[in-house]
Amino acid sequence: MRPVTPHSLLLLAVSLCLAALSSCAGYRMEGRRPQALADVQNIRVLLFENKTLIPRGEVLATNSVIDALASDGTYRIAHDSNADATLHGTVETVTYNQVRSTRLDTLRSEELENNVTIRWELRDGKNPMKVLASGKALGTSRFAIDSNLQTARTNALPDAMQRAATQVVGRLTDDF
Repeated sequence: MRPVTPHSLLLLAVSLCLAALSSCAGYRMEGRRPQALADVQNIRVLLFENKTLIPRGEVLATNSVIDALASDGTYRIAHDSNADATLHGTVETVTYNQVRSTRLDTLRSEELENNVTIRWELRDGKNPMKVLASGKALGTSRFAIDSNLQTARTNALPDAMQRAATQVVGRLTDDF
C-alpha cells in the first residue's frame, strides 16, 4: 500500500469538486419566457386605468410595474415606435381588512391589511387586437394603525402595488 501524499490529496479534492460541479452542466440562471412571448423583446407600458378612489393610483401601479420589469431584466422598456408588445393594466380594487383588533373592542382595529387587484393584458405591438397574455394580480400589505389612519394607508399602498407588479412580471417572464 502506497503512502498518502499531499499531491494525491490535492488531486482527490480537485476531482471531487469537478464531479460536484458537473451536475450543474446545462443549467441556466435566466428564466425561460413563455412560448407565446418568445418573440417579445421590448414592452411598452401604458398608463394604467384606475377604477378606485385612490388618488394617483394609476401612476403608482404603472411605476411599480415598470420598476419590476426593469429589475427583472428579461424585457426592455420601450416606446411605441420599437415595442414588440404593449401592456395595458387596470387597478380594479383596493380593499382593507381587519387583521387584529384591540383586546376589549373587536370593532377597533390595531392592524389592517390592504389588498390591491390589478387586471392586465399584454397585446401584440403590430396587431393591438391580439392578446398575447392576460391575468389578474393581487398584492397585499399589512400596516399598524397609528394616530393618522390616512397616512398609514397611504404609506402601505406602494408595498401592495409592488407585490402585485411583481406577480404581473412573474407571469410575463416565467414559463408556467
